Amino acid sequence: MTASQWIGRVVRPAVIIGGLGPGIYLGLGLLGITAIDLGANPAEKLEHFTGTTTLVLLLLSLAVTPLRKVTGINPLVRLRKPIGLWAFAYAVAHMGCYLVFDQSLLWGEIYYDILKRPYITVGFSAFLILLALALTSSAWAIRRLGKRWNTLHKAVYIAAVLGVLHYLWLVKLDTSTPIAFALVLIGLLAARISRRPPAHPRPTDTELVSPA
Repeated sequence: MTASQWIGRVVRPAVIIGGLGPGIYLGLGLLGITAIDLGANPAEKLEHFTGTTTLVLLLLSLAVTPLRKVTGINPLVRLRKPIGLWAFAYAVAHMGCYLVFDQSLLWGEIYYDILKRPYITVGFSAFLILLALALTSSAWAIRRLGKRWNTLHKAVYIAAVLGVLHYLWLVKLDTSTPIAFALVLIGLLAARISRRPPAHPRPTDTELVSPA
């Protein structure tokens, strides 16, 4: 079995199915089956869990290109789309937790938060970017947008920066985890900046949140 076949038949399906893992783990925790500690404020724990999962998956999607360059295994690019879509799915869950549990769907309070609280502003901006990328992830959108598609999907790096900044501003005490995310992101950005762009870049239908 070639690398392309292995990734297409085994790794990519495993990534697609594996994206359910964090959600299943969280759901079982809500049922008291897994050891996840929801603490005295389950709503806050849900927000933290879904937000952290979003960032992990987003950074993983950005890591595909450097990994492809290091290993020379070009079919790895096929993993970006499913990882990116799962990142968006958990971002939707994160936003839902905030809207329902934190703000009780009080749209006036939500509007105030977005305008007046910087960490909410950047988090909401990151979500809107991921929404745009998810909506334009199909082969039809790639054909429709043409060269503009690749330009649009470079905004994933902006979303990642805003997401990490959202986390840094949100945490008040132990900032070790958001700082770790920031360092990983800096490394990924450095890898992209130091890489010479190809002579004739072309978008592919396998990308969601990580341009080549």
